[in-house]
Amino acid sequence: MSAGEKAKAKAEQVAGKTVRKVAHAVHKDDLAAKGAALEARGKMRGAKEKTKDSFER
Repeated sequence: MSAGEKAKAKAEQVAGKTVRKVAHAVHKDDLAAKGAALEARGKMRGAKEKTKDSFER
């Protein structure tokens, strides 16, 4: 996995989790959903890179 893509994936996961937790704390369900989507996108980006690595070897 390239270091840049791995960093992007982890950054999206952390940002999404942070947004989701803060939104839950202030009872903003629509913002919590956006945070969860951002976190899921980061997880999918990481999974994509791991799959690419498995085919390259």
